[in-house]
Amino acid sequence: MSVRFNSVDVDGLKVFYREAGNRARPTVLLLHGFPSASHMFRDLIPQLEDDYHIVAPDLPGFGMTEQPARDKFTYTFENLVDVVDRFTEVLDLKRFALYVFDYGAPVGFRLAVKHPERITAIVTQNGNTYLEGVSEAFAPVQVYWKEPTQTNRDALRGFLAPQTTLFQYTHGVADPSLVSPDGRNLDDFYLARPGNDEIQLDLLLDYQSNVALYGMIQTYLREHSPPVLAVWGKNDPFFIPAGAEAFKRDVPSADIRFVDSGHFALETHALEIGAAMREFLGEHVG
Repeated sequence: MSVRFNSVDVDGLKVFYREAGNRARPTVLLLHGFPSASHMFRDLIPQLEDDYHIVAPDLPGFGMTEQPARDKFTYTFENLVDVVDRFTEVLDLKRFALYVFDYGAPVGFRLAVKHPERITAIVTQNGNTYLEGVSEAFAPVQVYWKEPTQTNRDALRGFLAPQTTLFQYTHGVADPSLVSPDGRNLDDFYLARPGNDEIQLDLLLDYQSNVALYGMIQTYLREHSPPVLAVWGKNDPFFIPAGAEAFKRDVPSADIRFVDSGHFALETHALEIGAAMREFLGEHVG
């Protein structure tokens, strides 16, 4: 495996990213979710690097990318999109397929709406953009959206606890012993950095802005009809299968697949997801 680990200056912000494959080949941009980072793609990248140019950045406040203080950088999804947008320009990524997961979905879909001409295909792995895909697990967060008090903010701190990370990685997995502890322990390390809790709570509050844009994103899908592969851990407690099936409403040709796993489906089904991606990208991207 020939993964390269680099950082690049994006308008004064140091962005860490993983890169693999030949730049002359079609690019696939991998966007991670909460509370993870690009390390979540460690088993997927080797399956794609022979045929594609793979780029996987860490979002601001996550992983190895710089974590500026909240008085220096406002942690909203729109600002995350702006960083990723400029990141692709700094790296001269003119066209690319997207792989979006969890938080990576609103970032990637907003980027697609902003630059539809750059998007060659979309792979969404438990990356939701439909109301029917949002489960009751979001109820405490929705309470915070309606009443953004300190009490409701503090009530969400359990989302940042190690036991919640463990739940995200193992819920819905038939055999939890197949889930490596490395990924979740690294996520917990990043979450425990001074000030990161407040950053994550800011993003949980701003997640309502993503829901508000669902209609606009669905319009983009209908009007531009990008090739879509929705490959879903069917036992995800946060983004349920209806969210995957809904893509067919706006992109009738969407390829919908389910694997017997939970939210972090790559932890148990990287081989299956990688094979589905090679088939899908080979047909639509080359």
